[in-house]
Amino acid sequence: MHLRHLHLGSCPDSWGVWFADDPRQTPWPRFLDELAAAGYRWLELGPYGYLPTDPARLRDELAARGLSCAGGTVAGSGGPHRDLPQVMKAVREVAALTRALGARNLVFVPVPGYRDDRTGAYREPAELDDDGWRALVDNTNTLGRMVAEEYGLRLCFHPHADYQVETQAQTERFLAGTDPRHVWLCLDTGHLAYRRADVPKIIRDHPERIGYVHIKQMDPAIADRAVAEDLAFGQAVAMGASVEPPSGRPDVPAVLSALGELEADLFVVVEQDMYPVDFDVPLPIAGRTRAYLNDQGLR
Repeated sequence: MHLRHLHLGSCPDSWGVWFADDPRQTPWPRFLDELAAAGYRWLELGPYGYLPTDPARLRDELAARGLSCAGGTVAGSGGPHRDLPQVMKAVREVAALTRALGARNLVFVPVPGYRDDRTGAYREPAELDDDGWRALVDNTNTLGRMVAEEYGLRLCFHPHADYQVETQAQTERFLAGTDPRHVWLCLDTGHLAYRRADVPKIIRDHPERIGYVHIKQMDPAIADRAVAEDLAFGQAVAMGASVEPPSGRPDVPAVLSALGELEADLFVVVEQDMYPVDFDVPLPIAGRTRAYLNDQGLR
């Protein structure tokens, strides 16, 4: 399969990192050392503040390990349908660092979502009303235009379990409403499969909107149990919902076949949710995952 236009990377999430600062997370120097040791050369930054935020220092740390930045990550500010000034402040911080590191992708992860990851309590309704959808679409367009005009980046929105853009239908509604000049999709194969989306079909139906990819799989039994028992996504992750390929869904070769039909250069970043996790667990998984994806033609 011809996949030379797809570039493989990984990110702190695959080392159990969900927050800027948490003692249960792998220390950042160890993460960078192990990322390089596992054979990756491209890095998504993860939560702002986990890695050094001084551009010169971070450039030096990455260069010392032969790493380059694929994109920045905005997470923790909530969804764009809520407090736009708060979200915009977070976006500007990450956009400035991302541009300084020479990357062009800004991945927007709308967390926290409508549920508490630990307790499962609902913070707000799981479905947006019409006013909420208008705010989501309008504010995302504003953010996308801002990061393009002021930072030269493209905004890649990440559908996320337990946020109001999580299903295939919601993702397609989001794409239909947002401006293709300023908003792309961060196609997270695992989150979409967790909600039973047809991931290859999304790629083929919206080829011009796929701007970035998080590649991962979900255990279908745990995903089904989460629905049956009304568990939050964080609770399902703690049970092992996010699994090492090729043991879950969606089918990785089918996803890569659809991505192989695209013409644009794309980063495909491994993102196996493992929070919390013992520090010794991620490295062997990361190495095996890279080897598996290399065998599938992704390098």
